[in-house]
Amino acid sequence: MGQAHRTPERDYLALLPPGSDAVRRLPLHGAWPGGSVASGFVPDDARRALLTRFFDHAPMFPPASLPPAEALAEDRRARESEHAWMLGRLVWPAEQLAELPQDEGRALAVVDSGRERQNEAVYLEGVPLDEVAARGRRAKIRCGGERVPSAEELAGFIRGCRERGLVFKATAGLHHAYPTEAGEHGFLNVLAAAVFGDEEEALREPAPAFALDAKSFRWRGREASADRLAGVRASLFHSIGTCSFFEPAEELEGLGML
Repeated sequence: MGQAHRTPERDYLALLPPGSDAVRRLPLHGAWPGGSVASGFVPDDARRALLTRFFDHAPMFPPASLPPAEALAEDRRARESEHAWMLGRLVWPAEQLAELPQDEGRALAVVDSGRERQNEAVYLEGVPLDEVAARGRRAKIRCGGERVPSAEELAGFIRGCRERGLVFKATAGLHHAYPTEAGEHGFLNVLAAAVFGDEEEALREPAPAFALDAKSFRWRGREASADRLAGVRASLFHSIGTCSFFEPAEELEGLGML
């Protein structure tokens, strides 16, 4: 089974947002666009360490499939919400960049034929992990849509990224915290697999297997505090893509985790 590990504080730089407010300590509610894990700085709150900028917003992609104007309006609504600190980049199709207002001032994840670019970082989907590592890129896995990977396949991907020192992003089909009756994976399960190892077991856990509060993220007697969670986010599991920001946020709130 894969084992989680801590990362040196210099690696926390991977979660920095643009702007001079990157190192500001912010309250749990609201606070976009600041509130991030900066180099040498780890939030005291485990919830913020685990979930800051975790949800890359993809309202133009299925199943939401909103047209550009409506997608931007929905993203602005998310940026103004009380849980905006969890909002990551706006995911936008490369072929429709001309429809994005130049003054939008939004950090982007630009998607183009199996490649996603986030500033200098490039995520590759459907490429063998050894090739991703050889090319100095990051990995991306699709967890829903036309095909849902098995727990074994997803566990192998997470373990493979850990072993190769690759940062990964997951996208599609992760709207819910826990696995669904329809066979969808839960984003809390994927987080637990990245944080604790024992990937197959973590991915199969039903509610309410995990606990998250200001002190720590917990599973089966194991506990990860803020510094460890920030390390995993910086060195292994960067974010997920979701067409809905409010659905996972409301679910986490319903679980009493926010």
